[in-house]
Parts: sequence; C-alpha cells; structure tokens
Amino acid sequence: MANNLTSQNTANNFTLQNTANSKSQLAVDNVTKIESDNHKDDQEILNRWRLVLGKYAADQISFSGAQGKKGESENRQQRAGQDYADSDAGEEIRYMDMEQALDFLYGREYDEAQDIRTDKQGGSGNAQLTVPYWLTKIKKLFPKRTVEIMERDALERYHMTELLTDPEVLRKLEPNKELLKTILNLKHMMKGEVLALAREIVRKVAEEITRKLEQQLQKSFFGKINRNTSSPVKSVRNLDMKKTIRMNLKNYDMEQKQLVLKQVYFNARMKKFNIWHVVICVDESGSMLDSVIHSAVMAGIFAKMPMLDTKLVIFDTNVVDLSGYISDPVEVLMSIQLGGGTNIAGALSYCERLIDYPSKTMVVLVSDLYEGGSYQNMYHISKGIIESGAKLIVLTALDMEANPSYDKNAAAQLADMGAFVGAMTPEELAEFIGKAVS
Repeated sequence: MANNLTSQNTANNFTLQNTANSKSQLAVDNVTKIESDNHKDDQEILNRWRLVLGKYAADQISFSGAQGKKGESENRQQRAGQDYADSDAGEEIRYMDMEQALDFLYGREYDEAQDIRTDKQGGSGNAQLTVPYWLTKIKKLFPKRTVEIMERDALERYHMTELLTDPEVLRKLEPNKELLKTILNLKHMMKGEVLALAREIVRKVAEEITRKLEQQLQKSFFGKINRNTSSPVKSVRNLDMKKTIRMNLKNYDMEQKQLVLKQVYFNARMKKFNIWHVVICVDESGSMLDSVIHSAVMAGIFAKMPMLDTKLVIFDTNVVDLSGYISDPVEVLMSIQLGGGTNIAGALSYCERLIDYPSKTMVVLVSDLYEGGSYQNMYHISKGIIESGAKLIVLTALDMEANPSYDKNAAAQLADMGAFVGAMTPEELAEFIGKAVS
C-alpha cells in the first residue's frame, strides 16, 4: 500500500511539474481581475494558485472560502449554468468551473499507466463535460486569447482530433491562423459536413489575412501619375489640363469668347507599368506551412494587380500548377499536401518552362532549400534561369515573422550565382517586387 501511495504521489508531482507552465500562463495571466478590498485581492491570488496547482491542492487552498467538499462542489456546479453573480458565491462557482475546464484538458498529463486517470475525463465532476460543452464553457470563462491557447494545446499537445472531426465541435472553434494550420494538417481526416465547415473556416481566415495585407501591399505599386484614371484628389500637380479642356468644349461661351469650366479633371497617382510575369513556386513541406499560407494569399493579391501576370506552383516530389485557382486561396490551401519529399530542381525546371519574357519575369522560390534530390541539378537549373535574364528570388521564409530555417550552404551557392536570397515578410516582398516593376 505504501509503495502504491508513493507511486501516486510521485506521479502527482510529475504531473504538476509538466502542467504548471501551461496552467500558470492561462490561470495567472488571463483570469479577470476582481476590483475589491485587500482581503478579496489576497483571496484572488490564492484562487489563482489553486488553479495552477489543481484539485490536488484542495485540502490546502480553498476557492473563496469553500471547504472543497465533493457534495458542495457538485451542488454549485449544477448552478453554474446561470450567469455568475457578483458575489463571493458567484466567484467561487466561477473558479470551480475554471478548474474543471482546465483539468478536462491539462489533466490528460496524468500517467494512465499509473492508473491515476481511468479515462480522458476523469476527476470529480469532469465526466459531465463533453468536448462541445467544454468549448462553450471556456469561451464563457476565459478571454479570447486564453481560449485560443487552450484550443491549440488541445489539438497540438493532446491530439484531441475530435475537435476537427465533430461538426458540433468545429462550429464552436474560433477561426484563426493556428486553427487554419491544424485544419491543413488534418484535412485528410475530414469529409462531408465536417469538410464543408473546415473550408468555411479556411475561407474566413484567408480573407482576414488578405484584408490585413492587401491595402498595405498595393501601396508598394502605386505612387506615380496614371493619366488614364481620374482622381478625386484635387491637387494642382494632378491637374489633367487636356482632359479638362476637351470635356468642357461644349461649354464654350461664344459671346464672351471664353471656356466655361463646369468640371475640372485630375489624374490619379499610379506607377506606369508594363506587364511583369511573376511565378511563385512554393515548397509544401510541413516546416514551410506558414510560408505556404502567406504565399497563397500573396498570389491571390498579386493576381488582382493589372501590372502583374501571376502564376502559382506548389511542389514536394511532384509539381502542381495551381494558377487556375489563384484567385481562390481556399482552393489553393485545401489542395496542398503537407510533408513528403522535396524536389526543388524539378519544380524550378517546370517554372523555367513558364518563362516567355525573361527580362520581365520574376521566379519567386519559397523553400528551406533542403533538396531531396541532386543539389547540382538545382544549381544548374537556377543558373539557367538567372542567365536567361529572369530574376530568381529565393525566400527561405515568407510570413509575418520571417524567421527562417534553411540550408545555409545552398543559400550561399544561389546567392553567388546572382539570385536574391533572404527571408521576407509579405510587405517586404511586395515592396521588392514593386521596385522591380517600377
């Protein structure tokens, strides 16, 4: 018996150590502060520590004066469906619900082999929770940022794939980029209604990323006078004298022998351009997922710009031309197959065949440069693209952080050939291409 107790205590300590960081971030940093007297402030600190330590600290730390008795806890949990009253009892119930929600997720750290947990929902009261009900509760109990952390931990750390295979659960998830990445990793498990819901989440997140980037990206392409488009900005330097005279000739006063200007026209400011051809070639290996997402969004934005003819190619060991879907990021993202090998030489060879006007073509390779085939073939084809007069831009990362992990030797070799090699944010890529177009 003593050995069993020792084993259980050891496992409990191990569990607390493994979950303390996650739970402290969620419980200490994100619980809404209570503006009250000093006594309540002290009690709130104890409540937060209780959330960090979990239910095994119930005998030492009580929630807002609660005695931690099972019957009392269960009775209060039954009342938790109502809004939390602004009282000690209401706060106690809220903290109990928080502990239950945290334990439902982070209690999965317990070693089942030690028989501490008999199922994934063990613990007093937790058997009442289902995944959909848990999602509803955490959105009520915690701030949005905390909910996103818990959802991410559920998917990535504890592999709760039911979050993406149960329609009821999927409807409750908060659309964000982390959820998008998880869907792209697990979309092979989806079908029917679940797949349709997943596509809707992908659409919402892709549209949100596009909105954030589009206005800023277009500024990189516009600035000089466009004499074909009128502008509502009335500035002397933008005055279109020829159009103003031409459009007002009908108002000429024969008696006074003067032109009456009923409408004055101004030029829009926009860079002059000839069509440039941009081929975005994206490595779809798992480590490049952030770059894949931003490449798909960027290609869609570029496709709307009249000065660019944009194509999109993705590759692993095979090459897939998605140019026909470039205006629909959802189709692009749902078409990728993460993982597999990497044949950069094969992808560049395909892109080389798309070059019709080398002096007006940019090939943008988004890859970590870890070639699965022959590096010499990759260098040979890259050299051919550069010597043709086309610009070869090698991006080792394309996302908002632009934190690259890549083959530095391959990057150096390509840079020595004349390729531009670097990691960029989407804004930096737009600026780079905008300068080339101008």
